[in-house]
Amino acid sequence: MKTLKQCQIGSTVKVVKLHGEGAVKRRIMDMGITKNAEIYIRKVAPLGDPIEVTVRGYELSLRKSDADMIEVE
Repeated sequence: MKTLKQCQIGSTVKVVKLHGEGAVKRRIMDMGITKNAEIYIRKVAPLGDPIEVTVRGYELSLRKSDADMIEVE
C-alpha cells in the first residue's frame, strides 16, 4: 500500500482508496479527492507539512496526516 504522503514531487497518481472515518473522510472527499481521481504532487514544504497538490484542476494543500489516509497507485 502506497499513500499520497510517500509519493515523489512531480508525480501524478491515481486514488485507489480513502482510509479514515466520519468527518475527516468526508472533508477529504469534499475537496474532490475521491476514488479514481488523478492527483499531481506539486511541492512539499521544507518540513514535509503541508503537501501541495493539484486535483481536478485546482490547487490544494493537505496535511501529512490527511495525505497518509489516501491510498494511491
